[in-house]
Amino acid sequence: MKVPLIVLILSGVGGAPPGKVCSYQDVVDHLNLTSSNRAFHLTRPVLDHTRATLVELNMILYAIVGVIEKTQTFIPFLWTITSWTDERIFWDPDEFCGITEISLPTDLLWIPDIFIFEMVEKDNSQHNPYLLVKHDGTVLLDQDIRAVSVCMMDVHKFPFDTQRCNISLASAVFKYEQLRVIPVVNSSRATESTKALLHSQGEWEFLHLSVSSGNISFDDLVWDKLVYTFVIKRRPLLHVINFLLPILFFLCLDLASYFIPEHHGEKLGFKVTVLLAISVLLLILNDILPSTSNRTPLIATYCIVIFALMLLSLLETITVAYLTEGRSSEKLACCGRGKREKDPTDEADSEEIRQTDGCASSKEKPQKLLPALPEGNGSAPGAESRLLLLVVDELKELQRTLSAHASCKKDGKKFARLAGKINKVFFFFYLTAATLFLCLLYLDWSS
Repeated sequence: MKVPLIVLILSGVGGAPPGKVCSYQDVVDHLNLTSSNRAFHLTRPVLDHTRATLVELNMILYAIVGVIEKTQTFIPFLWTITSWTDERIFWDPDEFCGITEISLPTDLLWIPDIFIFEMVEKDNSQHNPYLLVKHDGTVLLDQDIRAVSVCMMDVHKFPFDTQRCNISLASAVFKYEQLRVIPVVNSSRATESTKALLHSQGEWEFLHLSVSSGNISFDDLVWDKLVYTFVIKRRPLLHVINFLLPILFFLCLDLASYFIPEHHGEKLGFKVTVLLAISVLLLILNDILPSTSNRTPLIATYCIVIFALMLLSLLETITVAYLTEGRSSEKLACCGRGKREKDPTDEADSEEIRQTDGCASSKEKPQKLLPALPEGNGSAPGAESRLLLLVVDELKELQRTLSAHASCKKDGKKFARLAGKINKVFFFFYLTAATLFLCLLYLDWSS
């Protein structure tokens, strides 16, 4: 039973004569495929020019190199498999020891001029220099493409956004009647193949790949088009840790600053420092987001509203500090502005008393607070009455001073109570507004 099998193997495959040795060069010589023969390279590979060339194409996302929001570019690494039929190439495998396919340099045969519409930079990846030709004229070409393409991004929900980027392929010269681009697999199979072969995603997570066909019309001319739509989702963890959480922490610190006593001078400086920190984060955000967008990004609204709340908090702190310290200091300075100016009549009376005063000795110095009592009987009643009037005036002045100080303290307590009420009302307003805004923003982000 084993001898016939060995004889069959040695006798050749496909009915070739026993002992015949075949090479790929024999097939090339049979087809007359040489570098000097440009017939297979110059024209579209059809025997009837009215027949369209069907180009079957399969595209798989191999890696996501990057997505740049500032320039709105999508950089995927693609693996494309293109196949078409060259009607001028065929051979019988039985005549060439069962050879059914050969590999040839790409410059020997015609290749469809399929290009990517969204491409903005030249592809610098290494291309496959060979293509595969089968005995029935089917030609297969697989290429690796690093596509730097334009993608209309919607960063409204950044960093919780999902982007849809298109890769549109069509012929540059051949119209719909001459060349048609046909997808090999549908959207579900393309998605499965991409998930199985995807090696690198980076910041982005691949979700879905959809395939659709369409046409391009211009000036009564129609070209066939094949569109691959890549749906990718951003991984937001890095932006949440580096950007969203610090701003939320600054908001919590600003709320906690309301528990700092008003007489401490560092409260105002603390709020100014937090406000400057938010300003630095806004500058970082300006470098991330694109300059033009259809809708305002939610993260920009998040930063601006929190910045506005902190600004209002700073203005409220300045107002409260003015009411508690500025107005009270102004009143106290007004109340204790020095001694009261003396009345000229009082000075005259004091001078008269000093003139009529009979001192026991001319060497004794007069009293500073009250004039000395006279010794004579003639002028004693008048001097005593004037002395009593001076004492009464001093007591009245002291009473007015004490009343003014009591009034100033009363006004200071009034302003302090007003500042406390303003501080309490604004704190509850601040807390309610911040909580409501964060809840609405979360619902919008998660929708």
